[in-house]
Amino acid sequence: MTEKRPQSGGDHADHDHPESSADFTEHDWRRFLASLGENPNRSGLRETPLRVSKAWKHWVSGYAQDPAEILKVFEDGAERYNELIVVRGIPVYSHCEHHLAPFFGTATIGYVPEGRIVGLSKLTRLVECFARRLQVQERLTSQVAETLMHELQPKAVGVVIRCRHLCMESRGIRTPGEETITSAMLGELQTNLGMRAELLALGRER
Repeated sequence: MTEKRPQSGGDHADHDHPESSADFTEHDWRRFLASLGENPNRSGLRETPLRVSKAWKHWVSGYAQDPAEILKVFEDGAERYNELIVVRGIPVYSHCEHHLAPFFGTATIGYVPEGRIVGLSKLTRLVECFARRLQVQERLTSQVAETLMHELQPKAVGVVIRCRHLCMESRGIRTPGEETITSAMLGELQTNLGMRAELLALGRER
């Protein structure tokens, strides 16, 4: 797999920015509810357009973040460390770009430093940055791995994401509880099978 230099805005940076969210108003959400056969004026739905508007601003807030600015790199403490650093159980919550349906699960990130390390909480924030965009799981996995590889310049980076997709569980073939697992292995993890096996073993749920 050829390593690619990620753009700070991810794939979104390759296209013109979509229309401002302000162009989609509460009135449009009311029209949406009416199109479903609902009465947007009934008491239970009266405040829903405002709530939904606020919720979507949060769910796609990753577009306004620069992933390169999230990663704070340290040199102190990494001089003699050349083994895997693994953080597992990182929450993933995103929305599928095909149906706007949620998908959710966990991520495992591992890397072998080359003289520099990153604050561990920054790995969670990096996943959040890319997850809070309309996504497919495959691209989300690659974006996290490639950004970490580019910004930290370690010997190796590995990312494994496990998610359930509501577009599969609630419609179509309806496969409740089924997990989709994606991985991205960069640097020495592409060729070092022992290191790859260690990462997968450390990231495996107990």
